[in-house]
This record gives sequence, C-alpha cells and structure tokens, in this order.
Amino acid sequence: MSDPVVLVLSGPNLNLLGWREPSVYGTDTLDDHVGRATEAGRRVGVVVEHLQSNHEGELIEAVHRARGNADALIVNAGALTHTSWSLHDALAAFDGVVIELHLSNPAGREPFRHTSVIAPVANGVIAGFGGLGYELAVEAAKRLLDENRPLDENKENQR
Repeated sequence: MSDPVVLVLSGPNLNLLGWREPSVYGTDTLDDHVGRATEAGRRVGVVVEHLQSNHEGELIEAVHRARGNADALIVNAGALTHTSWSLHDALAAFDGVVIELHLSNPAGREPFRHTSVIAPVANGVIAGFGGLGYELAVEAAKRLLDENRPLDENKENQR
C-alpha cells in the first residue's frame, strides 16, 4: 500500500510570501513553507504535493483532478477564502479530508477576513501559527486519514 497523498493548494499572492507584508506573513517564502510540509509528510508517512495559482479556476480544476488522486487537501486560498463560492463547491465535492490553512489569524484582522466560505466544507481550520501551520495541517490530515474520518458532520451537511 502506498503512502496517502496530501495536496497543498496555495491561492493568489502566496507566491509573494517572504516579500509581501512580512509583518503579517513573516519572511519565509512559499517554498520554505512547502518544504516544511513536505518534511512533515515524510515524518508521518504521507506524500505532499503542491500547487500554487493566482487563478481561481486553476485551483478549482486542481480540486477536481484531486478526486481519486489525493487523500487530503490542505487549502490556503488566500483572499479567495472569503469570496470563492466556486472553490467552496469544488471542495464540497471532494471526498477526502479538507483542511483550511492560514499563516495569520483572519479573526484578528480586518472585518472582511472574518468570514470564510471554505470553512463550512473543511474538516477543520488551522490559523495564526505562521509556518508551523503547514506542519500542523499535514499532521492533522494524516491523523484524520488514519482514523478514517474524511467527513465530519458539518462538511457532510454541505453536500
């Protein structure tokens, strides 16, 4: 049996990490964060794949392709977290674990960031831990997969 696959999806402007608002997002690059996730995956026995796009449709297509090819999704959708009902719908159709991830704590920021349209179709949200969040998300995905709990009641109600 091969190791489970966890696909990390990174949304718009995350390619600018390390330069964009370092007081909010830190100085580590997206490659640094994906490297942490990949290393955490090695430790817990999952294969980590990654895709970053500044285009909503490309992220939605990645979720569609993940059906049957990935066991879990970790989604840092950036600003699409608060606006993309299309991404919400794609994630709702994914049968594996979905974890929403944020470097910062959206609840402690501007009011428009307080509402997530991704959270209702996610098993859980990890926010505010900076780069550590990537490791925590991989570990959480693996534990949920080990417990054979890809769906929780909240996510099931969204289908």
